[in-house]
Amino acid sequence: MAVIKTNSEGEKVLARLMRAEAEEDGDLGMLMVGNVGVNRILGNCLDFRNIRSVNDMVFQSPGGFEATTKGYFYQRARERDIRLARRVIGGERTHPASNALWFFRPAGNCPANWYNQQNTGRFKAHCFFRPTQGDCPAVY
Repeated sequence: MAVIKTNSEGEKVLARLMRAEAEEDGDLGMLMVGNVGVNRILGNCLDFRNIRSVNDMVFQSPGGFEATTKGYFYQRARERDIRLARRVIGGERTHPASNALWFFRPAGNCPANWYNQQNTGRFKAHCFFRPTQGDCPAVY
């Protein structure tokens, strides 16, 4: 059962985001980016209030994703990418992104905190950060 409402076009947009942000990190990395996206839709907290759809989340400004400003995001979604997007839409969560609302790719080590958000871990190139449960209970 889906944890967010979307349609096939939303699945494709999420799939394109996941690929553009983390293809080099493989399927697990792409799933983690998808977790962050789904959490932003579910959260309705902090920087992500009134984010109700995949398009709202992907194209949020300010606060959206760097990939949308690069040409790579605008490639069509592949079947493989759509299958991964469906997994996170269906509620699959992957640590360290299970409850994360943010990720970034640092030049060095992951900081313990980023904008007062706790580091939950690193997967390959990306560090993931979650809000406190009290700030965003819907992502827990």
